[in-house]
Amino acid sequence: QVQLVESGGGVVQPGGSLRLSCAASGIVFSVGTAGWYRQAPGQERELVALYSRGGVTNYADSVKGRFTMSRDNAKNMVYLQLNSLKPDDTAVYYCTYREIFREYWGKGTLVTVSS
Repeated sequence: QVQLVESGGGVVQPGGSLRLSCAASGIVFSVGTAGWYRQAPGQERELVALYSRGGVTNYADSVKGRFTMSRDNAKNMVYLQLNSLKPDDTAVYYCTYREIFREYWGKGTLVTVSS
């Protein structure tokens, strides 16, 4: 069975940092595309970052320069480093994996940026 489990969310002050992790079973990140999405209350889900099989990354304009996505093939995990956090970054963050045949989502981890 495929399972994606996010961790690392929490409450931070504006300007602070968090590191989100995603552990996977049943899939291998390095043979597909991994991604991070987020959804704020009352808003549509939006793409935050993608990490392709070949290691090419793409970021939403709103997070470019502040967030960094990475992959650890030995651990079969992906990460999202969130720096210079703003209140507008408050959302549930979801880890995803996609290949030709399938798409998988984690349950999400909540990030709250508040003073």
